[in-house]
Amino acid sequence: MMPNKISLRSVNYQVNGETIIDVPNLELTQKRVGIVGRNGSGKSTLVKLIGGLIKPTKGDIKINEIKVYTDRKNAIKTVGMVFQNPDHQIIFPTVSQELAFGLNNLGYTKKESLDKALKVLTSFGKSHWAERPVSTLSEGQKHLVCLLSVLAMQPAVIILDEPFTGPDIPTVRVLSRFLATLEQTILLISHDPLTLSDFDRVIWLEKGHIVLDGKPSTVLEEFEKEMHRIGDNDVEFEFSN
Repeated sequence: MMPNKISLRSVNYQVNGETIIDVPNLELTQKRVGIVGRNGSGKSTLVKLIGGLIKPTKGDIKINEIKVYTDRKNAIKTVGMVFQNPDHQIIFPTVSQELAFGLNNLGYTKKESLDKALKVLTSFGKSHWAERPVSTLSEGQKHLVCLLSVLAMQPAVIILDEPFTGPDIPTVRVLSRFLATLEQTILLISHDPLTLSDFDRVIWLEKGHIVLDGKPSTVLEEFEKEMHRIGDNDVEFEFSN
């Protein structure tokens, strides 16, 4: 099977004249790609651009030759996103309804969507969740529902924005193992370098620019060194005042 290709050409994104993202050239063909960076570095903005949720001020973004912002019909079949806070993504009262929603958007009938939603839940051993109110789920379980909702639509690329921030350690381990089994291309933002240590590629973003891009062993080591250096300087500043 040919790898998926995410291409960014001369991409710039500005808000009120201020540059938030500036990526001259980026091509991703690896199966699992991680993005690290400090808060405010532009990580979430970058993946929203890749997912076609916002339009670049300049430049071109494609996934498998599909222009993700302008060709939304094909984009929703190609790329799916799971956000950091599942409560910002879930809109239906029951699990089966939540999974069926995306399938409705792909053109399936209500019955077809619910049938397919149940099949997805069953394939992951969660058929007993079908009529369960989403409000009764833990945060980690809600994250899984969001992921299953995306998987039900069978996109080629799945983008995850800090999926391990809220859940407890056992849930994080379960989600990590689950993600490792997926056939889709995974693009994952994480503040924890350990979650990206076995990825194929890691990108370090700072102030909207790529600082380093390459193997996790190299990028994460340099990123952690810089974070420690910044942290040490902050402590010295606090003591001096």
